[in-house]
Formats: sequence, C-alpha cells, structure tokens
Amino acid sequence: MFSLQNKTAIITGGGSGIGKAIAVLFAKQGAKVHIIELDEKTASETIKEIGSNAAYHICNVADQQQVVDVFNAIGGIDILVNNAGIAHIGKADTTNESDFDRVMNVNVKGAYNCLFAAIPLMKVQGGGVILNSASIAATVGITDRFAYSTSKGAIVAMTLSVARDYLHDNIRCNCISPARVHTPFVDGFIAKNYPGKEAEIFEKLSKSQPIGRMAKPEEVAALALYLCSDEAGFITGCDYPIDGGFTRINN
Repeated sequence: MFSLQNKTAIITGGGSGIGKAIAVLFAKQGAKVHIIELDEKTASETIKEIGSNAAYHICNVADQQQVVDVFNAIGGIDILVNNAGIAHIGKADTTNESDFDRVMNVNVKGAYNCLFAAIPLMKVQGGGVILNSASIAATVGITDRFAYSTSKGAIVAMTLSVARDYLHDNIRCNCISPARVHTPFVDGFIAKNYPGKEAEIFEKLSKSQPIGRMAKPEEVAALALYLCSDEAGFITGCDYPIDGGFTRINN
C-alpha cells in the first residue's frame, strides 16, 4: 500500500522541516523526488540523505517565470506538494505593508505559481495529485498571526477551487492543516525570542496542544503520503487538520 513507484513528485520547501520529511518518505515509497528550494545548503543535505532518487532545484516560488522554467525542465509531474511558506508575527495594525506583501508573495502567490506551472503538465499526462500546506490558523483565531492566517485561509480556498475546476482532468487537490510541528524553525524562533527560557517556552508551546505535545514532521509526512497515494483516489477538495485535537477538543 501507498506505493509511489514510477511517480514524479515536486515538493516546494523540501529542504527542511515538514517538506524534508515529506521528501524523504516519498522517495522511500518509490517516487522520484524534486525539491524546490531557495536554500541550497539544506536542499543538498536532504538530497544526500535521500540518495539517487532525488534532485534539487534552486528556485524562488514567488517568481512565476522561474517556477515555469523549472517545472517544464522536470517534465511530467504526478504529485505537487505546495509546502514552501514563511511565518509572520503581528496583528492587523502592527503588520507593515512590506511584511504583508512578503507573506502573500511566498505563501499565496508561490502556491499559485506552482499550480500555474504544474496543472498543464498534469493535464497532458492524464491527471495528478496536488497537496497544499494550509494551517489551523486558516480556520481558528490565532493570536498575532494576521498575515500568516490570511495567507493560509487563501490556501484552503485555493484548494477547493482547484479541486472543483479539474475534476474532469483527473486532478485531485487537497490540503493539510497542521497545528504546531516541532521543526528547526520552532527551535530557532524560541531561541531568538526567548533566550535563556528555551526549555520553559518549548514546554509551554507543547502543552498548548490538547494531546500534550507538538507533532513530528514525520507524522505530517505520513498524512501527506496517504493523500497523494492511489489509495486516496476518492478524496478531493478536503482540508485535513493534523492538530492533536487543537481545533475540536477543549484543553
């Protein structure tokens, strides 16, 4: 079950965190994995870990021409995972215009650019699967996450639109909405903003999930694998929370 043999998968932001976990797992299940990254160091390290069944491409997902050129060079695409994204802390009146534009360019326009490039290639070969990375912040009010929440709400709406528009092209589109996931980004955020209190803040953030801990990137990757596999062939237009009970269970 869940074999990706003879499939080509593109994973944006696949050099670290959740994207890396997805890239490693998809390659293990037989896919030829193409990582789209800005950070060559993390991308090359991930490729070394995976081995010969993977390649990386340095590309800014916010630049449509770069994306189209890379995707066309790769050719046939069976799976697209729109994972690249950036975070931002701030409220509506404390988020400046340049930060808002930066979040939208990467999180929303970046996903759109990849859809724009991938869908024609999928249509030519008779179908494909798209998985977008949203967040619980799209549907639950999270303090000080105005721009980020806005961008992830757009991802959920984008997912529904694509799922509807390409039903008859045999293209499925879903999204996943994680809560807090323990990635290098989280460790860096804590170290930068709470020096000397790393352990205390990590414990506080972990306990904010009803299940009592953050998710592991590998757990998110396992859900991604299912949704991108043939076994999920009847699933499209859905947003899957993977949140330790955050959105539905009171802690």
